[in-house]
Amino acid sequence: MRHNLAGFAAGLAALVALSLPASAENALDDIIEGGVIRIAVPQDYPPFGFAGADGKLQGYDIDVAQLLAKDLGVQLELVPVTSINRIPYLQANKVDLIISSLGVSSERAKAIAFSRAYAPFFSGVYGSPEVKVASLADLSAKTIGVTRGTLEDAELSKLAPRNVVLMRFDDQAAMRSALLAGQVQLIADGNAAIAVLAAAHPDRKFERKLVIRQSPAHIGIRRGDTELRHWVDVFVYYETLGGQLDQLSLKWFGESLPAFPPF
Repeated sequence: MRHNLAGFAAGLAALVALSLPASAENALDDIIEGGVIRIAVPQDYPPFGFAGADGKLQGYDIDVAQLLAKDLGVQLELVPVTSINRIPYLQANKVDLIISSLGVSSERAKAIAFSRAYAPFFSGVYGSPEVKVASLADLSAKTIGVTRGTLEDAELSKLAPRNVVLMRFDDQAAMRSALLAGQVQLIADGNAAIAVLAAAHPDRKFERKLVIRQSPAHIGIRRGDTELRHWVDVFVYYETLGGQLDQLSLKWFGESLPAFPPF
């Protein structure tokens, strides 16, 4: 009886193993053995990912994907995605990872797993180096441009000194034009947008004064791909310690990686 039960259990285990989707197996070993990793990357969101003049994808996320594939010792297959289809692509096994300026949320965490933070993504106060600001109190009597109804508008309305002048604009382009024209001393915007502004105006210098709110980007991984997630965490940790990710941040965002909140 015991022999028959053991045989039945072994057979059942084999059937279960055969019925499991590929993502429930060891995805890390599969990628290494297959010699290719498929990574979802942005195609229209500079400086994270965009098509250059030659039509090839470039940007921070592209460079990170290339570095990851190199460290893993496999070939890289870039899969351009939009913000809408990047998670469905991962769930449908069309890609192995998402490196596409992906922020963490409790809702998203129901669908996929996340690595530790690898990229800076935050709202901050920016301006010329001549405008000295080291704390919220230093914003006193300053004129700051914000886009009406944004997170930056709401946060500064709560946090800034009472005598700050918040000049509200209907869109980001008008706000940035006001900074370039000297109509405002500072603006509150996302770091990615500032990087694009700085690239478009290399004769101007923009300095981050304060971080209003952190929302760093993480690498997306299928739920159940535990060993792959562990390896990706090691990759981020190793390349942060070695300074490679900091170099890429300086290259694409014009500033060093910030200290990310614990995750």
